[in-house]
Parts: sequence; structure tokens; C-alpha cells
Amino acid sequence: MIETSDAPSTAVPGPWVTLSRRLALGGTLGLIVLGLAWELWLAPTGSGWLAVKVLPLGLALPGLWRFRMYTYRWLSLLVWLYCLEGLVRGTSAGGAEQWLAWIEVLLCVALFTACALQVRVRLQAAKQRTNAAAPATATQDSDVRTSADHERAPS
Repeated sequence: MIETSDAPSTAVPGPWVTLSRRLALGGTLGLIVLGLAWELWLAPTGSGWLAVKVLPLGLALPGLWRFRMYTYRWLSLLVWLYCLEGLVRGTSAGGAEQWLAWIEVLLCVALFTACALQVRVRLQAAKQRTNAAAPATATQDSDVRTSADHERAPS
């Protein structure tokens, strides 16, 4: 299973973790390509400076590739800014720009779903590992307390 820490893990990831990572990487790359193509070639809205908006997404790629839990968490919050942009442009623009905006919204929803799935599955796995180790510790502690109570009991 995958660790919940930010350190890279050597453990083999489960199928849901691998699927959500692929979906997150695909969604992030899709948003980067869409943002650059949109602002530079397909429907530019100025001199191309709005293409800079994809830089935060590029910063997330190494963390997604390395299964960094922190990256999945902050990206799941950041993606809503891109979704908001898509919703505003999708409802106010027309033609090709409107279609590009709705594609952006779909990519954002897919990316958020992937990030949420990644975090949820990994936290559940960590909780199961903790619960599996806890009963053995609790049993040992209760045995120690029981024997100590018997030693103190008056005869």
C-alpha cells in the first residue's frame, strides 16, 4: 500500500491509487494543454499573457508523479479556480470559446474526482493499517494492567 506521508514510497500501489493517479495526471496535462492552446492559438483573449495561468498546474506534475499526498490535496482546492473560469466563460462567451470552456469544466471535475479518490483511498488504507496494529497493542496493555492490579490487591 501507499504511505500517507509526503515521502516517496517503495510499496506497490493498489489499483484505485494507480487509476486515480493516471486520471489526475491526465486531467492536469489536459488542462495545461487546453489552457496554452486556448490562450495562444484557438481563441486568444489578448497578447497571450493569460497562458501564464497554467504555471501552477505545471508545478503539480512532479508531486502527482511521486504520489505526494500534499500535492493531491492542494491541487483539489486549486482546480476550482480553473472550474470557475470555465463556468464564467462557458455561460458568457459564444462559439469556440464556449466549447473550450465546457471542456475545461469537465477536465476540472475529472481532476477533482481523481484527487479526492487518491486521498480517500490512501487515508482509508492507512486507517486500516493502524486499526490492524491497534488491537494487539490494546490487548498487551490490558494484560499489563490486569496483572499489575492483581499484584496490588490485598490478600
